[in-house]
Amino acid sequence: MHSHKLSLFAFSILLASTPSFAAESAMQLVDNSKISIDARYRFELVDQDNALRNAKAQTVRARISLQTGKWYGVSGLIEGDHVASLDNDRYNDTRNGETTYSLVPDPEGSEINQALLRLDHQRGSIVAGRQRINLDNQRFIGGVGWRQNEQTYDGAFGQLKPLDTLMLTYAYIDNVNTIFGPDGSGMLKTTPANIIGHSQLFNVRYAPSTAVAATLYHYQLGMDNLGFANTIPAPVGTLSSQTSGLRLAGALKGVSYVGEYAEQQANDSNPLNLDSRYYLAELGYTVKGVALKGGYEVLGGSSGTPNNLAFQTPLATKHAFQGWADQFLTTPAAGVKDGYIGAATPVLGGSLQVWYHEFRADKGGASPYGEEIDASYGHAIPGIKGLSALVKLARYDANRFSVDADKVWVQLQYSH
Repeated sequence: MHSHKLSLFAFSILLASTPSFAAESAMQLVDNSKISIDARYRFELVDQDNALRNAKAQTVRARISLQTGKWYGVSGLIEGDHVASLDNDRYNDTRNGETTYSLVPDPEGSEINQALLRLDHQRGSIVAGRQRINLDNQRFIGGVGWRQNEQTYDGAFGQLKPLDTLMLTYAYIDNVNTIFGPDGSGMLKTTPANIIGHSQLFNVRYAPSTAVAATLYHYQLGMDNLGFANTIPAPVGTLSSQTSGLRLAGALKGVSYVGEYAEQQANDSNPLNLDSRYYLAELGYTVKGVALKGGYEVLGGSSGTPNNLAFQTPLATKHAFQGWADQFLTTPAAGVKDGYIGAATPVLGGSLQVWYHEFRADKGGASPYGEEIDASYGHAIPGIKGLSALVKLARYDANRFSVDADKVWVQLQYSH
């Protein structure tokens, strides 16, 4: 299939057909370049009610980025990451062999996080290379920025804005650099460093006002080396899918809402016959700086089959959904119903968040999975520009899924 090549070619012709820029010097690429640094220290404690030992991970991520200036709309970016551990033998990072400990998926290593060329125009842009891609609320396509090793994508990404109210987005991806990299590609079917396969992303957003924005999307994911289980002969490709959906969102006079529906089916050589649904209804209200929000999210499940045919989101920023304890990174075969309520409010110059989740199965009598309480507090450090601190905790109380789990994070981050 050459549709992705034709789409990008047509988009390039459109940009090239517009009036030329005023004369510019190629030295602008150098003269207007900028170097950015980012350093993040994190302590993560994981205490689970099982035979695994408590994980106590101390990691540091160092990032340096070089952003060039623009010359006739063309610019470049190169960004490198290094993740180091201060006590690599006290948690399982998926690569260090410490399998008697609970999981903290922040393996050590150095990698080019982004390396790209970009062409910007008043009506759109094209990006080619290794890049960060975050679509909508990152429920389906995201960068997993919470983990120390960010998820980035190798491919081409284009956006066209024919009207001020309309944005057309297309991306072609042939490799995903996961949070489990950079080393160990192919070691495990569930946590490869790189996901290999051909994927295409289509996203159309129409937003005539802040009160309503409609997004229509279709994501074709090819995940040739990714599977549900590491055991042999568990098949790979079981997460290859095509997902089509519609999202409506808006805000007016302090009230916000989201409604979303999507269908998921098998793609490429997936050996499973996927056919599941996704639903989301969310309502929020902001008054005097306090943001209240409640919602109900359903990732549809399957029944009467030995395979897991539930709705999956393998490229999402999953930590932001279904509780911070990360108990549902893979949707169980019976699916998940997540009813949640929470608030975010300024406190003493910082930001406090508190959330409550109740999880149930979608199939099999909607049996209760468990409950979770999450809380976090973030604050800028006075006197040091760019330095901030975060304390965060999650407590999952299991009923019929997984085990009780407590997680605590303490983080310092500096960006300049």
